[in-house]
Amino acid sequence: MADKPQWLIREDASVPVLVALALRQALGIRAPADLPSLRDLPVRAPDAVDVTPELEKQWRDYWDMTVEPRAHPSGVPLELVEGFDTLVALPASGSEQLAEAIMPHAASALRFARVAHDRYVSSIRASMGSRSHAASTGGDAYRAYASAIAEFERDIGRRAHSFELNVQVLPFSQRGIWWIGALTVAVTDGLRRDVVSFDSAIRPIIAELA
Repeated sequence: MADKPQWLIREDASVPVLVALALRQALGIRAPADLPSLRDLPVRAPDAVDVTPELEKQWRDYWDMTVEPRAHPSGVPLELVEGFDTLVALPASGSEQLAEAIMPHAASALRFARVAHDRYVSSIRASMGSRSHAASTGGDAYRAYASAIAEFERDIGRRAHSFELNVQVLPFSQRGIWWIGALTVAVTDGLRRDVVSFDSAIRPIIAELA
């Protein structure tokens, strides 16, 4: 069993990730360019706020640290931003513009993120019949992921290599699946609930990793 390939999939609707996206939308930041807006949250017009290149860079650095913190450690100590409990920590130097810009949006971003996370926990995870956010080879494996891996193995004619994948299930306004990190994808909640469509959408992701 020691040399048997292992796969680990972690699925969530992370509150810090949802907060970061809510702040992106509130500030009018466009990056990452391919990510759609969130549902049930106002979208600022492109000319509603002066988003400087520096503000966008600071948000993008914060986004990368939020999505994959181990892959994007801060070079300086982090400090919690007032109003966000322990959910937003920015570098003590170099993020002053972002910290100032996001503080007025703390209450609305937290409220949106917690509601969206609770909705995921109560509906999507329950509909999958899983006992855990983490899926790996074994009894807790999500059926859709296991099906995609089995299909990949049949197509390629070999066992899947060991891999890890993080899946963020998010209330985007457009249906789809997007890479948001080296080992992380974001998928629309509606697509995740559609078993057949999700199976087709996740297969190319599995193929890239396995």
